[in-house]
Parts: sequence; C-alpha cells; structure tokens
Amino acid sequence: MPAAPDPLALRDLAVRAAHEAGAFLLEHLPGERSVTTKSSDTDVVTEVDRASEALLLARLLGERPEDGILGEEGTSRAGTSGVRWVVDPLDGTVNYLYRIPAFAVSVAAEVDRISVAGCVFDPSRGETFAAALGHGATRNGVPIAPSAVTDPRQALVGTGFGYETAVRERQGAVVARVLPRVRDIRRGGSAALDLCWVACGRLDAYFERGVQAWDVAAGGLIVREAGGLAGPLGAAT
Repeated sequence: MPAAPDPLALRDLAVRAAHEAGAFLLEHLPGERSVTTKSSDTDVVTEVDRASEALLLARLLGERPEDGILGEEGTSRAGTSGVRWVVDPLDGTVNYLYRIPAFAVSVAAEVDRISVAGCVFDPSRGETFAAALGHGATRNGVPIAPSAVTDPRQALVGTGFGYETAVRERQGAVVARVLPRVRDIRRGGSAALDLCWVACGRLDAYFERGVQAWDVAAGGLIVREAGGLAGPLGAAT
C-alpha cells in the first residue's frame, strides 16, 4: 500500500500553488469598468478564473500526478492516490471585477473527503493562511487563534449571499433576524477569506447557506486547526 500522505507536505504544496495563482491574479486585474463594457469585463474575469485554475492544476498535478481534483471552474477527476485537491482559483470574483482588494485563492487537500491540508492566499494583502491536520494554523507562518468572544452581543459576524433572487431574499430575512442580536454584520465577498478572518480573530463568527466545497474546504480546516469550530449550519461541531 502507498504511504499515507504527509499533511505538512500537502500544505506546503498548496501554499506554492496558491502563491503562483495569486500572483497571476494580481498581474491580470481588470481595468477600469464602464457600463457599456460590463459583459466584456465579466468575460475577462471568467478567462482569468479559468487560467488561474489551470495554473493550480499544473502545479498540483505536476508534483502529484495521481491525485484527484475538484475545481470551482468545473475540473473533476477521481485520481488513484487517495488525495483529492479542492480548489477555488478566484474566490471573490465580483470583488476582483470591481478591483476591491478582497479576493483569494483557496487550495485544499482531502483524504476520504476530509480536509487534511489547505491554504487561502490573499494576494492583495500578501497574507497566506495555511493549515495541516494536527499541526495548527498560521498566517504568514505565525500561529493564529480565533477570538475569545462568547457573548453574541459582542460578536462581529460575517456572512455571504447567493446570486439568485429567491435565495437572496431568504438570506436577507435571516440577516434581519441576526443583526439585532450581534454587534454588527460584515459581508466581505469571499467565504474563504472570511473563514480565515474568523480563524485569526478579525471576525468572531461567519455563517452562510449554499456554499460549495471549494468555498470552505481550506478555510474550514484553517478555522478548526486554529482552535475554532466549523461545520454545516445546524450540525454539531
């Protein structure tokens, strides 16, 4: 049988891949937007998203060709090694389109559908959040921990919204119920980054319905390895 994968080695590979893709995103930031070019701007961002995913796959499979892949841009393959990479080449696409510096590259390695290593790279701030199962979580190599806030009235809470009107209406109703019970709510636009901000104490909590595996595979691990709780809404964590 092949040796069990080393979470630290997988984490380091995730960091290298995320850094390459993040540098690419910064090099290809969209120009100034205008109403008449909205559709073409979106097309440009879509191409950047796909190119960023291609960079990630080239790095990951170049070093580990037997691994599986699940990508936000549609790439999927089973692999034979027992390791599956779950990647989001550009989390925070709308922020990127508007040149708002709140987007990230998210790379996670799973074994038996459990994240064992991950990296979320924020190229705008130069911040690398990383974790390996059983080895804690770091920001730029320095260990991190979530806030100690336990009173919801003192909690700064992050959230996110979907794109469909009906979904947004339901999410808005939830926010209306939560807002009076917490200090305030923030909507950053990148689930992966928001989770990392929970992990390092910038946010006290984060909730969102409808997230995909690539949104949370790395960020959720980083929260847990930092000492926080992360899991499906309503589930025991």
